[in-house]
Amino acid sequence: MDRRQRKTREAIFSAFRELLQHRRYENITVQDIIDKADVGRSTFYSHFETKDALLYAICSDIFDHIFKGDMCNYPGQTHSLEEKLAHILWHLRDHKKDITGLLSCESADLFMGYIRGYLRELFTLHLKDFNKDVPDDFLLNHLISSFCAVIKWCSDKKMEFSPEETARNFMILVS
Repeated sequence: MDRRQRKTREAIFSAFRELLQHRRYENITVQDIIDKADVGRSTFYSHFETKDALLYAICSDIFDHIFKGDMCNYPGQTHSLEEKLAHILWHLRDHKKDITGLLSCESADLFMGYIRGYLRELFTLHLKDFNKDVPDDFLLNHLISSFCAVIKWCSDKKMEFSPEETARNFMILVS
Protein backbone atom coordinates (compact mmCIF):
# COMPACT_ATOMS: atom_id res chain seq x y z
CA MET A 1 0.00 0.00 0.00
CA ASP A 2 1.48 3.34 -1.00
CA ARG A 3 1.55 6.44 1.17
CA ARG A 4 -1.56 7.99 -0.43
CA GLN A 5 -3.56 4.80 0.12
CA ARG A 6 -2.41 4.60 3.76
CA LYS A 7 -3.39 8.23 4.29
CA THR A 8 -6.85 7.64 2.79
CA ARG A 9 -7.33 4.49 4.84
CA GLU A 10 -6.37 6.34 8.02
CA ALA A 11 -8.79 9.17 7.16
CA ILE A 12 -11.58 6.60 6.84
CA PHE A 13 -10.56 4.94 10.13
CA SER A 14 -10.41 8.30 11.88
CA ALA A 15 -13.80 9.38 10.55
CA PHE A 16 -15.38 6.10 11.61
CA ARG A 17 -13.84 6.29 15.07
CA GLU A 18 -15.04 9.85 15.53
CA LEU A 19 -18.55 8.94 14.41
CA LEU A 20 -18.58 6.02 16.87
CA GLN A 21 -17.96 8.46 19.71
CA HIS A 22 -21.21 10.26 18.97
CA ARG A 23 -23.48 7.70 17.35
CA ARG A 24 -24.42 4.08 17.55
CA TYR A 25 -22.84 1.80 14.96
CA GLU A 26 -26.17 0.90 13.36
CA ASN A 27 -26.95 4.60 12.85
CA ILE A 28 -23.73 5.30 10.96
CA THR A 29 -23.97 5.02 7.20
CA VAL A 30 -21.22 4.68 4.62
CA GLN A 31 -22.29 8.15 3.44
CA ASP A 32 -21.61 9.52 6.93
CA ILE A 33 -18.15 7.96 6.89
CA ILE A 34 -17.19 9.25 3.44
CA ASP A 35 -18.52 12.74 4.25
CA LYS A 36 -16.51 12.86 7.48
CA ALA A 37 -13.38 11.40 5.83
CA ASP A 38 -13.80 13.66 2.79
CA VAL A 39 -13.35 10.80 0.33
CA GLY A 40 -15.46 9.59 -2.55
CA ARG A 41 -17.78 6.62 -2.43
CA SER A 42 -15.66 4.67 -4.92
CA THR A 43 -12.57 5.40 -2.81
CA PHE A 44 -14.30 4.01 0.28
CA TYR A 45 -15.36 0.88 -1.60
CA SER A 46 -11.88 0.41 -3.05
CA HIS A 47 -10.69 0.00 0.55
CA PHE A 48 -13.70 -1.70 2.19
CA GLU A 49 -16.57 -3.73 0.76
CA THR A 50 -18.94 -2.79 3.59
CA LYS A 51 -19.16 -0.95 6.88
CA ASP A 52 -18.72 -4.34 8.59
CA ALA A 53 -15.48 -4.82 6.62
CA LEU A 54 -14.33 -1.46 7.97
CA LEU A 55 -15.14 -2.64 11.49
CA TYR A 56 -13.15 -5.83 10.87
CA ALA A 57 -10.21 -3.77 9.59
CA ILE A 58 -10.27 -1.67 12.75
CA CYS A 59 -10.27 -4.85 14.84
CA SER A 60 -7.35 -6.14 12.79
CA ASP A 61 -5.55 -2.85 13.28
CA ILE A 62 -6.00 -3.14 17.04
CA PHE A 63 -5.29 -6.85 17.44
CA ASP A 64 -3.15 -8.23 14.59
CA HIS A 65 0.21 -7.28 16.02
CA ILE A 66 -0.73 -8.96 19.30
CA PHE A 67 -1.94 -12.19 17.79
CA LYS A 68 0.19 -12.41 14.68
CA GLY A 69 3.18 -10.33 15.66
CA ASP A 70 5.67 -9.97 18.46
CA MET A 71 3.45 -11.12 21.29
CA CYS A 72 2.93 -14.59 19.80
CA ASN A 73 5.65 -15.38 17.31
CA TYR A 74 8.85 -13.54 18.12
CA PRO A 75 11.63 -16.17 18.10
CA GLY A 76 13.52 -16.56 21.33
CA GLN A 77 11.12 -14.43 23.33
CA THR A 78 8.23 -15.90 25.23
CA HIS A 79 5.34 -14.14 26.85
CA SER A 80 3.02 -15.74 29.32
CA LEU A 81 -0.66 -15.94 28.56
CA GLU A 82 -1.26 -13.47 31.37
CA GLU A 83 1.12 -10.95 29.75
CA LYS A 84 -0.61 -11.38 26.40
CA LEU A 85 -4.04 -10.86 27.96
CA ALA A 86 -2.79 -7.73 29.75
CA HIS A 87 -1.41 -6.49 26.44
CA ILE A 88 -4.83 -7.01 24.81
CA LEU A 89 -6.45 -5.10 27.66
CA TRP A 90 -3.96 -2.25 27.24
CA HIS A 91 -4.96 -1.99 23.60
CA LEU A 92 -8.61 -1.98 24.54
CA ARG A 93 -7.90 0.77 27.05
CA ASP A 94 -5.98 2.75 24.42
CA HIS A 95 -8.95 2.39 22.08
CA LYS A 96 -11.63 2.67 24.74
CA LYS A 97 -13.63 5.31 22.88
CA ASP A 98 -13.92 2.92 19.92
CA ILE A 99 -14.53 -0.12 22.09
CA THR A 100 -17.17 1.52 24.27
CA GLY A 101 -19.11 2.61 21.20
CA LEU A 102 -18.81 -0.80 19.59
CA LEU A 103 -19.87 -2.71 22.70
CA SER A 104 -22.85 -0.50 23.42
CA CYS A 105 -24.86 -1.19 20.30
CA GLU A 106 -25.91 -3.89 17.87
CA SER A 107 -22.36 -4.13 16.53
CA ALA A 108 -21.31 -5.71 19.84
CA ASP A 109 -22.01 -9.23 18.57
CA LEU A 110 -20.08 -8.60 15.37
CA PHE A 111 -17.18 -6.98 17.22
CA MET A 112 -17.07 -9.72 19.84
CA GLY A 113 -17.22 -12.32 17.07
CA TYR A 114 -14.01 -10.88 15.62
CA ILE A 115 -12.37 -10.86 19.04
CA ARG A 116 -13.51 -14.43 19.68
CA GLY A 117 -11.64 -15.53 16.55
CA TYR A 118 -8.44 -13.90 17.76
CA LEU A 119 -8.87 -15.32 21.25
CA ARG A 120 -9.40 -18.83 19.85
CA GLU A 121 -5.97 -18.60 18.22
CA LEU A 122 -4.36 -17.31 21.40
CA PHE A 123 -5.93 -19.76 23.82
CA THR A 124 -5.25 -22.68 21.46
CA LEU A 125 -1.54 -21.86 21.71
CA HIS A 126 -1.79 -22.04 25.51
CA LEU A 127 -4.07 -25.03 26.11
CA LYS A 128 -1.11 -26.91 27.56
CA ASP A 129 -0.96 -24.29 30.34
CA PHE A 130 -4.24 -25.61 31.73
CA ASN A 131 -4.35 -28.87 33.58
CA LYS A 132 -8.03 -29.54 33.06
CA ASP A 133 -9.57 -32.92 32.50
CA VAL A 134 -12.12 -31.67 29.96
CA PRO A 135 -12.22 -31.76 26.16
CA ASP A 136 -10.08 -29.06 24.53
CA ASP A 137 -13.03 -27.57 22.67
CA PHE A 138 -14.99 -27.25 25.92
CA LEU A 139 -12.03 -25.55 27.60
CA LEU A 140 -11.49 -23.22 24.63
CA ASN A 141 -15.13 -22.19 24.64
CA HIS A 142 -14.98 -21.50 28.37
CA LEU A 143 -11.79 -19.43 28.14
CA ILE A 144 -12.97 -17.42 25.15
CA SER A 145 -16.42 -16.76 26.60
CA SER A 146 -14.99 -15.83 29.97
CA PHE A 147 -12.46 -13.40 28.54
CA CYS A 148 -15.11 -11.82 26.31
CA ALA A 149 -17.17 -11.29 29.46
CA VAL A 150 -14.10 -9.68 31.06
CA ILE A 151 -13.75 -7.33 28.07
CA LYS A 152 -17.40 -6.30 28.37
CA TRP A 153 -17.04 -5.91 32.15
CA CYS A 154 -13.94 -3.73 31.68
CA SER A 155 -15.80 -1.56 29.20
CA ASP A 156 -18.76 -1.20 31.55
CA LYS A 157 -16.40 -0.28 34.40
CA LYS A 158 -14.69 2.31 32.17
CA MET A 159 -11.44 0.31 32.32
CA GLU A 160 -10.90 1.43 35.91
CA PHE A 161 -8.69 -1.53 36.84
CA SER A 162 -5.20 -1.94 35.44
CA PRO A 163 -4.83 -4.40 32.56
CA GLU A 164 -2.26 -6.36 34.58
CA GLU A 165 -4.58 -6.65 37.56
CA THR A 166 -7.48 -7.72 35.36
CA ALA A 167 -5.39 -10.30 33.49
CA ARG A 168 -4.03 -11.65 36.80
CA ASN A 169 -7.55 -11.99 38.22
CA PHE A 170 -8.71 -13.74 35.07
CA MET A 171 -5.84 -16.23 35.26
CA ILE A 172 -6.54 -16.91 38.93
CA LEU A 173 -10.14 -17.77 38.07
CA VAL A 174 -9.37 -20.04 35.13
CA SER A 175 -6.27 -21.75 36.51
